[in-house]
Amino acid sequence: MISSPNILPADLKVFLNHVYEYKKGVRRMVLYTVNRKYEAFATARLRNQHIDFLVQPASDTSINLFFGRPECIRAIRFLADRPLNLLSPEEDFILGAMLGYDICAQCERYCKRKKASC
Repeated sequence: MISSPNILPADLKVFLNHVYEYKKGVRRMVLYTVNRKYEAFATARLRNQHIDFLVQPASDTSINLFFGRPECIRAIRFLADRPLNLLSPEEDFILGAMLGYDICAQCERYCKRKKASC
């Protein structure tokens, strides 16, 4: 998987930056979509750092990796119990808010999804 401890693929550098931001308190929860081949590395890192996480299949080749505060991950276990594209507009809005996405952009997204579902 990783040929040298000093050379990391860009995907893992992004993941490690997310972990750093979480540990510094910049984020309460992260959703990171990554190739399945990095799942063992990522989950081992999260376990070693005592960070709660949830792995969800995203496609044949990728996973959604949620990690963060225990209360957030507990809520995600209820909320994201199916592929993310199948979430209701309300569930999608809540997820975006939990992830710290721009609330005005989330409101616009919600209204567009509600119109599409009518």
